[in-house]
Amino acid sequence: MNIFPQMIASALKIAEKQVNNTLGLLNDGATIPFISRYRKEVTGGLDEVQIGNIKEQHDKLCELEKRKNTVLETIEEQGKLSDELKKRIIACWDSTELEDIYLPYKPKRKTRAEVARQKGLEPLAMTIMMQRETDIMSKARLFVKGDVKDEEDALKGARDIIAEQINEDERARNQIRNQFTRQAVITSKVVKGKEEEAIKYRDYFDFSEPLKRSSSHRILAIRRGEAEGLLKVGISPEDDECIERLERIFVRSNNECGKQVSEAVRDSYKRLLKPSIETEFAALSKEKADEEAIRVFAENLRQLLLAPPLGQKRVLGIDPGFRTGCKLVCLDAQGNLLHNEAIYPHPPKNENSIAGRKVAKLVEMYDIQAIAIGNGTASRETESFITSLRFDREVQVFVVSENGASIYSASKTAREEFPDYDVTVRGAVSIGRRLMDPLAELVKIEPKSIGVGQYQHDVDQTKLKKSLDQTVENCVNLVGVNLNTASRHLLTYISGLGPQLAQNIVDYRTENGAFTSRKQLMKVPRMGAKAFEQCAGFLRIPQAKNPLDNTAVHPESYYIVEEMAKDMNCTVEDLIANRELRSKINLEKYLSPTVGMPTLNDIMQELDKPGRDPRQKIKVFEFDKNIRTIEDLHEGMTLPGIVTNITNFGCFVDVGIKENGLVHVSQLADKFISDPTEIVSIHQHVMVQVIGVDMERKRVQLTMKGIEQ
Repeated sequence: MNIFPQMIASALKIAEKQVNNTLGLLNDGATIPFISRYRKEVTGGLDEVQIGNIKEQHDKLCELEKRKNTVLETIEEQGKLSDELKKRIIACWDSTELEDIYLPYKPKRKTRAEVARQKGLEPLAMTIMMQRETDIMSKARLFVKGDVKDEEDALKGARDIIAEQINEDERARNQIRNQFTRQAVITSKVVKGKEEEAIKYRDYFDFSEPLKRSSSHRILAIRRGEAEGLLKVGISPEDDECIERLERIFVRSNNECGKQVSEAVRDSYKRLLKPSIETEFAALSKEKADEEAIRVFAENLRQLLLAPPLGQKRVLGIDPGFRTGCKLVCLDAQGNLLHNEAIYPHPPKNENSIAGRKVAKLVEMYDIQAIAIGNGTASRETESFITSLRFDREVQVFVVSENGASIYSASKTAREEFPDYDVTVRGAVSIGRRLMDPLAELVKIEPKSIGVGQYQHDVDQTKLKKSLDQTVENCVNLVGVNLNTASRHLLTYISGLGPQLAQNIVDYRTENGAFTSRKQLMKVPRMGAKAFEQCAGFLRIPQAKNPLDNTAVHPESYYIVEEMAKDMNCTVEDLIANRELRSKINLEKYLSPTVGMPTLNDIMQELDKPGRDPRQKIKVFEFDKNIRTIEDLHEGMTLPGIVTNITNFGCFVDVGIKENGLVHVSQLADKFISDPTEIVSIHQHVMVQVIGVDMERKRVQLTMKGIEQ
């Protein structure tokens, strides 16, 4: 019997039936976005996070089962697998406990205890452990032969065997674990002679804090300093108390044998147990810190990907610069490059009037509706220059985040898109397209290069990639994509597609022209029934023959809408256009064993707003015109800003200078906040007050307390 669903249900507090059904769908090749959107009846309405958690728990249990099989095989090969031990291993579902059970049987390198055993000292160690012998020296004398020099050498070897036994004892390990859990303190000190090199870690030069209270960002910062060879880090509980607790378990008499065991206990703790449990807790605390940092990064990425789009408008993209000038690109409503050139309105050239005339001419010539300015070097000066110009129409001006634009412009993707242009043109195009549709453009960049993480290069890279890829996939499928304009990169993230099918769709589109129906997808090479089922509902076709092809209604449910239209004596088009008609529909009439209310409600929502974009509307933002550099700031100033990054210790806000200011979590609101995302989101427009400016470290402290938002 498979007990995984029961265990997962218990761990996640979800009904076992929901877990069972979800695992069944995943095993059949269904994706998380598809299951959460189109199989609500089967899962009981689980969302993509819950489904992702079920998958993660199941993967962990499968890994643990593999490990158990390895442990069983290894012990069996040694001829030491008793029925009782086998039962215990099979029943164990805790990885730490499993490793403790396995420890005495684990193949080892040549330890001190092993050397002592080869000298024949195990019987002496057993005699000492029984603690009944009153004259242990005379017993030890019997073992002085061969490689054993004298009685003291014999006793030392016996203590080495006892020390290893104590280290491998489950009670002992759990006792020390409990002490670490309750008392462990993490400490860090600067490596001697590295004070200058380690200046950015000066907060951790002589740092000490209870491990259970240490936040993820501190642990990751300390571990980075350690990895760079600048900090010495330790995790330790109260040593004397740990030794005392071990002695209570193992020292059972007050004679000479008891003293030998006590000595072995101290040696075992300092040489074996403590380093082993310290390594375990270092790994656990790092894993916990990684999980928290990855959670924060994934949430930031989700908010960034779902940032409001301008939509299909003609855009002038500007990559600003001083000496090298500002690179301009004119894009059509689909993001195609129409024209590019450079202007030099800033020092050292100061060609202000020439640049102004060029921009005005381009706005007129290419019917520009909006201007996107990158937020890097010379951004504020370029924004000021552009907003001072007069155009022949109303043109909205936006400052756009450049994070990752340089990564994209030098990438293979950018070279494929624009083989005849240099990185500056590609960068400006990326800035312009980000304004039109942040999601479509940002999927071309490796998520961790987008710059909204916390110590993203220090966390487990496999887990990070998995989490961020899933976040991108969830966002792309939540919004849906235009089948006829989506890039290969965007299509790759659509449920059920992947790189090869995405490329096949683009190739088919190039050869045969725009898709006119979802059914046509079945003509794409390698598009099978399963892939079609998974992807179809997330692909939109504006102006399709069937209006449902431009909605999130899945083709498998078209017959329901057609039945509704038939019952209302109208066409599907009429049903979409006429709210009054839809209000007369009795949904219960369309219930069936496979179609429940969740699906019917989703269908009605789609008919109400077909192809709706779940993202918010974009807003124009303006910085304070008097603030250009950190020198312009002083305490007490209240300024507009944009949230650029969120960590678990607060958020960073761009107030229009090179350095982003920090609003510490304690300064976000007048109430206690445990998670900054309760108050702020990426790209949110906020009002902040300056409460500290550190010129030496180029740090700005901000607050949102008591400021009307």
